[in-house]
Amino acid sequence: MSDAAASRHGDAAAIAIRALTAQKEFEDAVQLQREIWGFNDLELLPVRLFVVATKVGGQTLGAFDGSRMIGFCLAIPGLKPGGGSYLHSHMLGVSYEYRDAGVGRLLKLKQREDALERAIELVEWTFDPLEIKNAYFNMERLGATVRRYVRNQYGTTTSPPHGGLRTYRCVAEWWMASPRVKASVDGAQPIPRPQILERISVPADIGTIRREDPKRARQIQQDMSHHFEEYFARGLAVIGVERSPEAGVYLFGKWE
Repeated sequence: MSDAAASRHGDAAAIAIRALTAQKEFEDAVQLQREIWGFNDLELLPVRLFVVATKVGGQTLGAFDGSRMIGFCLAIPGLKPGGGSYLHSHMLGVSYEYRDAGVGRLLKLKQREDALERAIELVEWTFDPLEIKNAYFNMERLGATVRRYVRNQYGTTTSPPHGGLRTYRCVAEWWMASPRVKASVDGAQPIPRPQILERISVPADIGTIRREDPKRARQIQQDMSHHFEEYFARGLAVIGVERSPEAGVYLFGKWE
């Protein structure tokens, strides 16, 4: 990273978030997918999907440092059984050069702003529960909750960060106007949290385990799956995440 880029990263105000509208911007979002996840072409979200999302009530958002796109977010409309509508935030990515600069949060806040303007109450997305940093961001920085767990959502992908593991995923629910989300986004008061009834722990070095001991990583994933499914079947929800140098811990309580 250059010194100039490093100085920019310390100033979130230098990053502009806006809707994507031009063909070149959609193409840049596809290229970012290659850079961030290393997908084969078959697994890339194509330009046409970005175009369609803008036409049918979805969202295509970009994060820009000057004229350079350094992150993007794509969401598509969803329909619940019984007719309730929501947005499914299918993919959000930030260039490695700009990680930990608050870009992902800026994209999510813009997503929320747009959803509220359109009276959309719920945005959902999936995430890998082994990625504790991401889970912490979703739960503690955004105020999402989790009540569902999906085994092998996307099959086994070609992305090196996925480490050849099956794509087991949590479904994050982001209720736009809830006290929990407002507290997380505003940061002015503690996040409302029910009594903690169960916990699931993930080793802090899970990334290293994925690379160096795939068999152990698969066992950790399987063990977590059993616990998630058991606790959700009891009507519990993930209501928070704690982090320490040794582990990340999912906190379960009653859904409110």
